Amino acid sequence: MKYRPLGRTDIAVSEICLGTMTWGQQNTEAEGHAQMDLAIDRGINFFDTAELYSIPPKAETHGSTERIIGSWFKARGNRDKVILASKVVGRTAMDWFRGGRSSRLVRADIVHALEGSLKRLQTDYVDLYQLHWPDRNVTLFGANPTRYVEQERAVDEVPIEETLGVLDDLVRAGKIRHIGLSNESAWGTMRFVFGAESGKGPRVVSIQNAYNLLNRTFDVGLAEIAMREQVGLLAYSPLAQGYLTGKYQNGARPAGARTTLFNRGDRYEKPGAEAAIDGYLKVARDFGLDPAQMAIAFVTSRPFVTSNIIGATSLAQLTTDIDSIDLMITPEIEAAIDAVHQLTGNPTP
Repeated sequence: MKYRPLGRTDIAVSEICLGTMTWGQQNTEAEGHAQMDLAIDRGINFFDTAELYSIPPKAETHGSTERIIGSWFKARGNRDKVILASKVVGRTAMDWFRGGRSSRLVRADIVHALEGSLKRLQTDYVDLYQLHWPDRNVTLFGANPTRYVEQERAVDEVPIEETLGVLDDLVRAGKIRHIGLSNESAWGTMRFVFGAESGKGPRVVSIQNAYNLLNRTFDVGLAEIAMREQVGLLAYSPLAQGYLTGKYQNGARPAGARTTLFNRGDRYEKPGAEAAIDGYLKVARDFGLDPAQMAIAFVTSRPFVTSNIIGATSLAQLTTDIDSIDLMITPEIEAAIDAVHQLTGNPTP
């Protein structure tokens, strides 16, 4: 396992980050504990969670993943071995986070979220606290991905500088070490950087966005920001929710798989996606590679990636995914991948 700097901090995180969002629905507490044990044994020191998790979001399961991590910390006594990242939800009408009302990135809601997370996680600080999505109205999660579309601006849109000020107070209080973004745009990222440079709050050290063979939109715009400003990508969904393994091709629905259980795979079933997946599966076959490991290794190899967030529902899957660190994306493999990308583009941004 290799380790990379987290932004401009003195923290080094593993190139693979353990994603946790299935714990509490698809995975039990015991299974979550087993995954964390394996991750630590393999050199992973970076875990990512959120107050939203587990997924899909439900009133009765939000925070369940953090509780599982917290019980593991208590049982193992190894909080100091983990760089822990969590998230506060952005503007949302889901009212179960704040006791029956909507939530925004204002002081009361951020403080409420963090205090709840710390209690569930059984810790007194979070190493990286991320804004799960923006407060302003933006298209999210592939809803309208092909171009920028101006959204109606909320009359109570929270200024970025105000949110930064709240986070600054929490950093000074020792409850957060560093802050990051998630599902953010190039404009939003630079506004946060500018806010910090103007003395409005702490500097963001990372951005957690989707990035995979079917969605390389980060390559344009955000990649330059990540490298020039040291706001590295924490890439989520490197397997496109499992679609890049090929298990959903031709309409297949394996028992126990996420799309089979929850029917939430629309983002990866857009026109052109299946043909693109076929192309990448052929590249893997041509080079004698496991398609999941190839897809993950490609993401990890990007120079703007700080850490690649992998998630699994079984120890066998997790082992396969971690073993991707031994796969080198050679110039020949990259050329074959880029040839598919040239023809298929980004069908599932």
